[in-house]
Amino acid sequence: MTVRDLEPKALWNHFADLNAVPRASKKEAQVIQFMVDFGEKHGLDVSKDEIGNVLIKKPGSKGYEDRPVIVMQSHLDMVHQKNADTDFDFATQGIDMFVEDDWVKARGTTLGADNGIGVATIMSLLSSDDIAHPPLEALFTIDEETGMTGALALKGGWLQGKILLNLDTEDDRELTIGCAGGVDLTAKRTSEKEAVPAGMESFEIKVAGLSGGHSGMDIHKGLANANKLMNRLLWKIRQDFGLRISSIQGGGLRNAIPRESVATVCVPTGKVADWKKATEGRIAQMTKEYETTDPQLQVHIKPVTPIEFIIQETMQDQVIAAIYAAPNGIYRMSPDIEHLVQTSNNIAKVSIDTASCEILCLTRSSVDSEKFDLANALTAAFETAGFSVSQGGLYPGWAPAPKSTLVEMMSNLYRELYSEEPHVNAIHAGLECGILSTNYPDFDMISFGPNIRGAHSPDERCQVSSVQKYWGYLLEALKRV
Repeated sequence: MTVRDLEPKALWNHFADLNAVPRASKKEAQVIQFMVDFGEKHGLDVSKDEIGNVLIKKPGSKGYEDRPVIVMQSHLDMVHQKNADTDFDFATQGIDMFVEDDWVKARGTTLGADNGIGVATIMSLLSSDDIAHPPLEALFTIDEETGMTGALALKGGWLQGKILLNLDTEDDRELTIGCAGGVDLTAKRTSEKEAVPAGMESFEIKVAGLSGGHSGMDIHKGLANANKLMNRLLWKIRQDFGLRISSIQGGGLRNAIPRESVATVCVPTGKVADWKKATEGRIAQMTKEYETTDPQLQVHIKPVTPIEFIIQETMQDQVIAAIYAAPNGIYRMSPDIEHLVQTSNNIAKVSIDTASCEILCLTRSSVDSEKFDLANALTAAFETAGFSVSQGGLYPGWAPAPKSTLVEMMSNLYRELYSEEPHVNAIHAGLECGILSTNYPDFDMISFGPNIRGAHSPDERCQVSSVQKYWGYLLEALKRV
């Protein structure tokens, strides 16, 4: 069975069409045009704003013409991540999907269910001629994954609806009514280099096989961060064994917990055996610590072609110390909402060589003052090592309104359909709802979606039966909202 054979067929076929289009964040020209062409093909009112957000309007179906306008919203971009051994070009290839039991997966890459399933859902409503629904304003935003710049640039007055259904939640039991805000932190400095002394051997150290995941939704799981593990392997090794670093490359996108890190180093010939033995001990410790969350964790050491240059030793020590000192993972749990992470940081990317150093973080919090406090703590850690630190990509959180008319209706509907309590919650991740409400303060909003696991990693998968449940729930909601 292929993805196109799954039910509901319209939704899965629209998802397959969408996944044939490259749609990396900040490289969305093709998918923007794809969505404009889709709306025009179906004879709908299509417009595009200056930044690239697309709005498609559809009148209500027979008997629903005079209902309140509903804004249906999802983002067009997806996280482009692949396994190191996967040969794939996101710029030219469509996602290679397959069905395994009750799950849709991709071969060695992210699937794009985040937020492609939401986009495909809205496309199914727009293309239908037999689904009961009120007037719809389908808002497709861009660049959600790397800064939410589409939502940030959305101007007031473009939308008329005051009820917004965001389709970007990843658990079909959850009705999301709040989210964290975030800030991107970037630390940069130039490197100082020197020639490798005589009598040293060159090696590559590779940390791989980590579980990875979403740096907001999965941060509470205690998953290993490849950048922190690599730094742990290198900490104080210069003093003990004379190890010198030439480069470190780990992680990628800010919103993905890094799965891999690679360092090139050199060690005095006479100390290689002792260094390897000490490193094996550290690897054993880490493997034991993370055997539950990251059972595939591996560290490989292999000789490489002799390195020509290394980072100056004082700078090397300062940088490694700064990364060690920088907070990563949960910073504080919410004292008000049970099990909710309030503030966290992800050391997402470390890029160090003999010319420059760059460290990327994403700091999240549902409390703005605490978000900036953590960002300042990170800034202090990196500035001690000579980094210049900047903060950008700032976006607000979304304050929960648990007693709103929409939330109560959607909660009651869930109980009626499934004879169980929905999990009405706030999440430690960025949703566009908080940003959209800055120019549309009267929005009554909720976010929901099907089961998606492993988002932002090549393990991403979407549950078929859950999509069917979510689709039925949405169709009934559109009759009542």
